[in-house]
Amino acid sequence: MTTPQARDRTKFPDPVYTSTVLKPLFDGAKQHHARALQKVDRAHLVMLVETGIVPAEQGGRIAAALEAIAHEIDPETLTYTGEVEDFFFLMEKELKARVGPDLGGRLHTARSRNDIDHTLFKLGLKERIDALLAKSRALLAALIKTAERDKATLIVAYTHGQPAQPSTYGHYLGAVIEVLIRDIERMEAARGIVDRSSMGAAAITTSGFPIDRHRVAHLLGFSGPLQNSYSCIAAVDYITSVYGALELMFLHLGRPVQDFQFWSSFEVGQLYLPNAFVQISSIMPQKRNPVPFEHLRHLASQTVGRARAMLDVVHNTPFTDMNDSEGETQEMGYQAFDVAERVLDLLAAVVSAAEIDPRRVAVNLRRSCVTITELADTLVRREGLSFRQAHEIAAVVTRSVVAMDGDLPADGYTPFLKAFEEAIGRAPEIDAKTFGTVVSAENFVAVRERFGGPGEKALEAAIAGYRQDAAALAARAETRAQRESDAAKELDRKIAELARGA
Repeated sequence: MTTPQARDRTKFPDPVYTSTVLKPLFDGAKQHHARALQKVDRAHLVMLVETGIVPAEQGGRIAAALEAIAHEIDPETLTYTGEVEDFFFLMEKELKARVGPDLGGRLHTARSRNDIDHTLFKLGLKERIDALLAKSRALLAALIKTAERDKATLIVAYTHGQPAQPSTYGHYLGAVIEVLIRDIERMEAARGIVDRSSMGAAAITTSGFPIDRHRVAHLLGFSGPLQNSYSCIAAVDYITSVYGALELMFLHLGRPVQDFQFWSSFEVGQLYLPNAFVQISSIMPQKRNPVPFEHLRHLASQTVGRARAMLDVVHNTPFTDMNDSEGETQEMGYQAFDVAERVLDLLAAVVSAAEIDPRRVAVNLRRSCVTITELADTLVRREGLSFRQAHEIAAVVTRSVVAMDGDLPADGYTPFLKAFEEAIGRAPEIDAKTFGTVVSAENFVAVRERFGGPGEKALEAAIAGYRQDAAALAARAETRAQRESDAAKELDRKIAELARGA
């Protein structure tokens, strides 16, 4: 009886396997990771020569060939033919064709596609994270500028979908700013996990050759190597950390977008979006559709969904090297970044352009009696009542003013007198003029000068702090960029020196 192995005469690769797996992987690699592979080859070669694993003369010939390949071959023009398994082997084949199979094969000493792949993925992620962080900081700057502009602009703040209390647009945006700063810091922390090179782990256990993993990490612009070699190819928490942070950022950004949509409705109307952002109905001439909010909402949700999909793909996978976290999964994740950047750009533009409509705010303040909390507080402070007594009197006043479709400052004093005398048995010390001041929206905000409140000084201090945080975020980004730029220049210089010595 013959075995299946003995009977197997099928030529590799199978056409269906080629079209469904090998070609898509090849196309993804040439599009997303070709340049990074060139960097990895060059950094690994420099290390091999510096440690004496590869003689300098041989290293110089390899370096010259790598430079020629980089200048002469555009990865985008390559097509998958099935002659080799993947993009990596095609580049190795090209190198061997130029320097010979023996010398060309020496570049792969003490490394594996396992450590190469995860290093490529990390380089790709760092580039995308940095672009995302730059756009996030631009949104942060737009939010801070608008908060400064509108630090005294009154709005109606809502809880449970109902008018709650007056505040300022600057105070509201301050809350959005603080969440965004924390989200940026979460993404920076995730980048720190990505910023550890996997090179030198080889397949699983490093190598018997005297490699210098720290040197390769430095030349590639990483902060250092990831220590445990098994972790380098198995612990894909660099993926889950990034997409977990991405999911949270856009989940959070979607929430104020919901508010903006609500605020811009005809019934509320306290947020006005300029005509440049508004689309009209093809049949109803009266319609002003602030559709950027809808696009922001669904694009933020797409980002959340794509980021969540990355976590789902990794869920319940074995703790080892596996294709689930590689190749096409990485490419799927890049789509989340592409959509995320659109959200950040559009939201920054919308935040800068949108304005609060003071007329509609005034109408909503009048109709909602949202300043009544301050009447209760004032009765405690000035009349010596318990807050529960004051709350009950204020509730009676609110019901009376709403029933007459009145204005609390102008029409509320008479029902207040009646409610106070019935509840307390005496006349209040607060007169009509004082009453009007107490229940005004301006007074409501002005007396809330507590830490974190909407009062003028409290909010100015908060905005100053936001500016400091934004500056610190920008400085950290500049430091990272400078470190990685210096490493890239050093790698270029080292390869040039090797090539000249060939």
